[in-house]
Amino acid sequence: MTSRVVHSTRASRIGMSVAAVLILVLLTVPWWGDRATMRLLVEIFYILALAQLWNLLAGYGGLVSVGQQAFVGLGGYLLFILVIFLDIGTIWTVPMAGVLGAVISLPIAFIVFRLRGHYFAIGTWVVAEVFLLGFAQVKALGGGSGMSLPIAAIKSIAASRADRDATIYWLALALAVAVIAGIYLLLRSRYGLALTAIRDSEEASRSLGVDNFRAKLLVYILAAFGTSAIGALIYITKIRITPSAAFDINWTVTIIFIVVIGGIGSIEGPIVGTLIFFLLREPLAPYGTWYLILLGVTAVVVMLKAPKGLWGLFAERFDIALFPVQRRLLLGAVDKPG
Repeated sequence: MTSRVVHSTRASRIGMSVAAVLILVLLTVPWWGDRATMRLLVEIFYILALAQLWNLLAGYGGLVSVGQQAFVGLGGYLLFILVIFLDIGTIWTVPMAGVLGAVISLPIAFIVFRLRGHYFAIGTWVVAEVFLLGFAQVKALGGGSGMSLPIAAIKSIAASRADRDATIYWLALALAVAVIAGIYLLLRSRYGLALTAIRDSEEASRSLGVDNFRAKLLVYILAAFGTSAIGALIYITKIRITPSAAFDINWTVTIIFIVVIGGIGSIEGPIVGTLIFFLLREPLAPYGTWYLILLGVTAVVVMLKAPKGLWGLFAERFDIALFPVQRRLLLGAVDKPG
């Protein structure tokens, strides 16, 4: 018998081909789509990216954070600081906010990593509240009332409104694709194997020589980098920022809902969850409280009937993975000579 390790499946190769075609189609939207369509797609892209990053934290790193709004708001405020006080080009603030968010996350990590389980989750929420209260005291940033981007900063993105909308759209699409591709490549690397081992059993992974702290720290910093960059993008689209909106826990509640109903611990799960979230939100949002009740009922039903999420249920039944991060060992017979 011969054996070989494979990294992809027929379904994943088909899925990658479909994804490539879809990305090409999405790239053309500014040439034929209206402004409302592009704004909706921008929102879908950044919510999907946020959900993927939280899934990396919780689904693979075992770091269940309920305070990711800390980095959404931080990225938003870094946008305003870099643009207004340092005269940085508006588009360039997105990667710069990511880098600064990652740097700021390092000392935070050494604090919250001292906590375990639900204490860690509460600790991340406390950090977000500290950020909210802190930025609300900074008069130069508008205090509790917030501030708006200068018109000159908005016009620096592009000369016309149509070109600005297209630039922001392409930036949001690039961020979403980069986050998904980056997470996929990370999980296919040796760090991915370490994270999988940590998720299954920290004690066992430690006995195999995995540095649990270093692996989790890497994931936390990467999530902070991506979330801060996305936060800057979000507030380019919103133009105005306030502490209560930037550090609103609803950012984290939304992405947790998406990951839970889609399927935690898989790249496909947040994609499915994001589609379901927007399919529910668009027609039902005008109903106010009933819309929120329906979202809650949906989450409860999915958690009871499909603990691994809708994608997890589908993948388990049909043994399919569009983004396979696990290696498979295939056995085959050797032809006899003669």
